[in-house]
Amino acid sequence: MSNVLSNLKPELVWKYFEEITQVPHPSKKEEKIREYMINWAKSFGFEYKSDALGNLVIKKPATPGMENRKTVCIQGHLDMVCEKNSDVEFDFDNDPLKVYIDGDWVKAEGTTLGADNGIGIAMGMALMTSNDVQHPALELLCTLDEETGLTGAIQLSTDLVTADILINLDSEDEDAFTIGCAGGLNTSGIFKYEADEVPSNHTPFKLTLKGLRGGHSGIEIHDGRANAAKLLSRFLWNAIRKLPIKFVSFNSGNKHNAIPREAFATVLVPNEQVDEFNNLMNEYKAIFKKEYATKEPNLDFFCENAEMPNRILKPELAYKVLSSFVAMPHGVIRMSPDIPGLVQTSTNFAIVETRENEIYVLTSQRSSVESEKRFVENMVYAALELGGATVATGDGYPAWEPNVNSEILNVAKEVYKNVLGKEPKIEAIHAGLECGLIGEKYPGIDMLSCGPNLRDVHSPDERVSISSVQRIWNFLVELIKNIPQK
Repeated sequence: MSNVLSNLKPELVWKYFEEITQVPHPSKKEEKIREYMINWAKSFGFEYKSDALGNLVIKKPATPGMENRKTVCIQGHLDMVCEKNSDVEFDFDNDPLKVYIDGDWVKAEGTTLGADNGIGIAMGMALMTSNDVQHPALELLCTLDEETGLTGAIQLSTDLVTADILINLDSEDEDAFTIGCAGGLNTSGIFKYEADEVPSNHTPFKLTLKGLRGGHSGIEIHDGRANAAKLLSRFLWNAIRKLPIKFVSFNSGNKHNAIPREAFATVLVPNEQVDEFNNLMNEYKAIFKKEYATKEPNLDFFCENAEMPNRILKPELAYKVLSSFVAMPHGVIRMSPDIPGLVQTSTNFAIVETRENEIYVLTSQRSSVESEKRFVENMVYAALELGGATVATGDGYPAWEPNVNSEILNVAKEVYKNVLGKEPKIEAIHAGLECGLIGEKYPGIDMLSCGPNLRDVHSPDERVSISSVQRIWNFLVELIKNIPQK
C-alpha cells in the first residue's frame, strides 16, 4: 500500500484518500471500492445497507450529547473519471494510481487522480472515525456511476437515507457553497460507414492534434479551451474542399463529460499533392496556435506516415460527416441573465469513434432551464441528422433548484465565517450534481454542496489542494458540531 501522503494533514483524511487511490474504481466497475468500503464499515462495527443497484449507506450513531440533533447524510460518489495521456500505459481496472505531491497539490502520474470524488468520500470516512469530532447521527451515502450518467442517483432507492440534512462533498471550490446545479442529457449519432475502394497512387497519413488542456465539460466549458474534435474537423472539412483526399477514420475523446484533449484521423493524399497537403496542415497549425496562444500553449498538430487501409469512406459521406462535425455546436450557448458569471446552457462535442461499420458520436447538453436544454438538444440533433446520422437522445437528469432559505445553508454560512474569517460565495453551478436527483427521491431533505479546491478534474492534470483540504476539514468539523436540533 502506498504511503506517499502519510505526512499530510488532516492525517485521517489523507490516509483514507490514499487508500482509495490504490483501489481501482472506474465508473460502472465499482465492485472493488464497494468491497473496500464495506470492509471498512465492518472494521468499525458500523451499520451498512445497499439498494438494488449497489448504492451504499453507512451509519453511525450520534456521539454523547448530540442525540437531539438532526441526522446528517454526508454524500459522495465512488466512481472516478479514467483519463490518461496517450503515451501512458495504465490499466484503470487493475492498477493503483501513482500519486505524488507537487507543492500544495496532490496529483497522479499521467492519469486522473480521482479526487473527484475520492476526497469527499475520504472526508466522510474521517468524520465518522475521528475521535475528535462531536457529531449527530451520521450517514455516509456512497453512490455509483455518477460520472457516466448519474446512474446511482437515478436508481437510488427511497428507503436508503433517513437523514434530514444532506451535505454533498462533490464541489470543487472551497470559497463557495453550491445550492443549485444544471440538468443534463446526452445526444448520440451513428453514421453508417459506407466503404469505398482504396485508390492507388495515394499516401496514407495519420493526423494528430494533441496537447490541449481538456477538462470538465461543465465547470470549465466557459474557459475558452479548445476542443480537439472541433479543431481537427475544421481542418479536414477545409482540406477535402481544396484537395481530393480520402477519409479513413476519425477518433477523439472518450468521456461525455470531458472536453476532448486529443483527436486523430487517417486520410489518403494523392502522391503528387502531399506537399500541398503538408503546407495546408502547417497553415492551420499556425492558425490554431495563434487563436489559442493563451489558453492552449501546448497545442500540437502534425501528421506522420500510416499503414495503407483496406477501405475508405465514400467521398460524399465523408463530406456530410465532416460538415456535420463543423456545424456541431460546442461550448457556451447562453449565460444566465440572473446569476452573474453562471453558464446557463452549453453543449460538449465529446466523442467521435470510428468503428468497424459506423462512426459513433456522443455529445452532452447542460442547462439550468429545461426548455433551453431541449433546444440545444435540437441543435445537436439537427447537425447530426443533416449529416445522415441516426440520432438518439437519453432521458437526462433534472436541475437542482436553489433554496436560499435553507436552514443548513444559513448555519453553514455562519460557521464558515467563524472558522475561515470570510463570507462564502453562494452559487449554482453548470455541472451535474446528484443533489437534484436525490432531492426528487427524498422530498424536503435540506441540501448543501461544498468541497476543497480541485482543478482540471476529468483530465490527467487533475489535482487537489492540500491546504484547502485542511481548511474545509476544519469547517466541516465545526459545521457537524452545530447541526440544528430536531
